Order: sequence, then structure tokens, then C-alpha cells
Amino acid sequence: MVLLYPNNIKKEYTKVISHANRGMDLEYLLELTNNYYLEHDIAYIYKKPTPIGIVKVNYALGKIEEAYFQKPSTLDYNGIYQSYYIEFDAKVTHSKTAFPIANVSPHQITHIRHIARAQGIVFLIINIGSSYYLLLGTDFLDFIDHNSRKSIPFSYIMTKGYEIKYNYNKGLDYLAIIAKLIGDEANGKIKIN
Repeated sequence: MVLLYPNNIKKEYTKVISHANRGMDLEYLLELTNNYYLEHDIAYIYKKPTPIGIVKVNYALGKIEEAYFQKPSTLDYNGIYQSYYIEFDAKVTHSKTAFPIANVSPHQITHIRHIARAQGIVFLIINIGSSYYLLLGTDFLDFIDHNSRKSIPFSYIMTKGYEIKYNYNKGLDYLAIIAKLIGDEANGKIKIN
């Protein structure tokens, strides 16, 4: 891309696109939200660290120089809300038409099945452009179990999922949706796990 600066000076630059950190903005928003929940005694939701094995440490510098992932991590976040166990993962897609199922690894799909079977509340928070959706694990599993597609159309996510509105104080207040679903489940309107 070429930019024109004052005095018609031309500068060229190339934007480097890295997929490694594409979920960092979403993770940052969730960190703010989870801190709000903690500070206001609403819920206790934490980001789980990825288990690593340390191979080499430079004690003089206080630095890990070589490490490896011990095992694949499950979902990114877990905790407790109103005596309900909650576990979810944050996912980002840049597709304009669908959410690639490959964004959720096979061991994560297995884990979603286990949490749902154990009556925990499990879901995905999916960032689509400037929108955020909560898709229950049961709806995610229902789609992959009954479709041969390699991606979930946005129309399915918008129909089955719940849009999470940004709140200046609370961030991405996903628990507002969970609270409503818990109430609907208590009234027999919906099953969330």
C-alpha cells in the first residue's frame, strides 16, 4: 500500500497479518469482564493456563528458555456462577459467511461433550467481525452431529446463538445471557445442558 505524506512523499508499507494473536482482543475483553464479575462477587471465572513442561531454565536471567506443551488444553475458561459449573472457549473468525469447525480441535469437541454430559454449562463465545455470539455447546454439538459441513453458517449462529452486547462497565456481559437461560430452564422453556 502506498501512502502520500505532506510534500508528496511516498511511503510504502506491508501489513503483516498474524493469525497467532487474532483472539487477543476477545481475550482482553473477556479478562475485563471476568475481573468485573470477580470484583462485584457475581461469578468466579478464570482463564486456564496451558499445561507446559519446562526443559531448560536460565536462572541468572529468571527465564524459561525451552518448554513444551504437556498435553492439549481443553477449553480456555472455567468457573462457577450461581452454583452452576461453567466452561467455555473464545473463538475468532475472519470469515464473512461461516465459522470453521476446524477452529475447535477434536479434543475440545470431546471435552464439550463431557461437560454437557456432566450437566455443566458449556459454550463458545464467537467473535464475528464486530459482533460477539454465545453458542451453547449443545447447539454446537447438534450442528456437527447432524451436518456434514466443515463450517457453521452464520445464519445458524445468529438463529441458535445469542448476541452478546458490549457494556461499558461489564465488557462482554455473557452472564446476562446465561442468567436468562438458567431462568428459562427453571421454567421448562429451554434445556441448557
